[in-house]
Amino acid sequence: MTIRQRVAMSAFLLGIGACALSMNGEPNGRLSITPSAQAQGLIRNLIARLRGATLPDGIVKSNGRIEATQVDVSSKYAGRLAEVTVEEGSSVTQGQVIARISSPEYEAQLRAAKADVQKANDALAAAEAEITSRQSALEFAKSDFERGQELMKTGFITKQVFEQRKRNYDSAVAAVKSFTSQRDQALSHIANAEAEVDRIQSIIDDLTLVSPRIGRVQYQLARAGEVVAAGAPIVTILDLTDVYMTIFLPAADAGRLTVGDEARIILDPVPDYVIPAKVSFVAADAQFTPKTVETTDERAKLMFRTKLKIDPQILQQFYTRVKTGVRGMGFVRTKADVEWPEELQVKLPKPPDANTTDDKAPPATAPTAQAPDDKASETKTPDAK
Repeated sequence: MTIRQRVAMSAFLLGIGACALSMNGEPNGRLSITPSAQAQGLIRNLIARLRGATLPDGIVKSNGRIEATQVDVSSKYAGRLAEVTVEEGSSVTQGQVIARISSPEYEAQLRAAKADVQKANDALAAAEAEITSRQSALEFAKSDFERGQELMKTGFITKQVFEQRKRNYDSAVAAVKSFTSQRDQALSHIANAEAEVDRIQSIIDDLTLVSPRIGRVQYQLARAGEVVAAGAPIVTILDLTDVYMTIFLPAADAGRLTVGDEARIILDPVPDYVIPAKVSFVAADAQFTPKTVETTDERAKLMFRTKLKIDPQILQQFYTRVKTGVRGMGFVRTKADVEWPEELQVKLPKPPDANTTDDKAPPATAPTAQAPDDKASETKTPDAK
C-alpha cells in the first residue's frame, strides 16, 4: 500500500469514527450517518499533516531519492582477467583485492630487466677489479718514473730509459682513468636497469586491482576470462560512507540555505523514522530553467539541486541496510530560528546488535577499514535504505 493510499484509508477510518449518528426521521426508520463539522475538521487536519501541508513557515520539503558516490574500478592496462574476487552486493574494504589481470608479457619483461641489472652488476664488478689491478701497476710505474728522474740528474740512466719509464707511467694513469669510466658506465647501467625493473613491477602491481574505498559492489561489469581494454571499468563500487538525498528547491528557498544547515529525511519504505542530515551542496546553476526569466512568476520556476548528506558514522552502524535509489521526502529549514515540529524530530530505529553470536549473520556495522573523512560520532544510525 502506498503512502497516498494509507493517507486516504486513515482519513476514511477517522471520519467514520468521528461521525455523529442521527435519525433522519424517515418513515422506514433508517439511520443516516452524517459527519459533524468537528469530525470534518479532524479529517482535514490529519490529511494536511500526513501530506506535510501544515509545515511551519521556514521549513520546506521536496521529493528526492537516496544516492551514494559511485567509483568505477578499472585497469590502467589492457589484458585478460584472471579472476574477479567479488560479486554484486559484496562488501569491500579499502585496499581489498577485487580482481587480477594476467600478465605473462610483463612478467617476461620483468625477468629480462632483472637480467640486465645482473649484467650491469657483473660489468661493475669487472671494472672495479680492473681498477684495483691498474692502480697497483700505476703505483709501480709512478715510483719507477720518480726514481728515473733522480737517476737522470746523476747520469746513471740514459735518456731513452727514462722516457720509457715515463711512457709506462702515463699508460698506467690512462688505464686507471679508462676503467674508472667503465665503472661509472656500469653504475649508470645499473640505475637504468633497476628503473626499468621498477617500471615493469609497477605495471604488474597495477594489474592487481584493489578497492579505493570502503563500500559495496553495485555492478560487476566484467567476468574472469574476458579481455578488458585499458581504462574499461570492471566493477562499480558504492561508497556507503558518502550517502545523500538529492532534492530540488525553488530559487527563493535555495537562496536562503547555507552549507551545513540541518535537514531531515523521511523514506517511503520506513515513514516512521526521521533521519537527520545536513545540507552539503547547493547547485550554482538552476535546473528546469524556462526560456525567459523576466517576470517574477518565471523566476519562481527556477529549481536548484540540493544535497542532504547523512553522517558517515550514522551510516556505519546500519551498514548492511543502506541502499540507494530509495525515494522519500527531504525537509530543510530556511530560517535557522524555526524549531522542528514534533513529526520531524529525529527518530531512529534501534541499531542491530553488532556482537551477534551467529557466524552466518552478516556484520551489522561497516567493515573495519575507515573512510578518510570519517569523524567520531555517538549518533545512532537510521534505516537508510
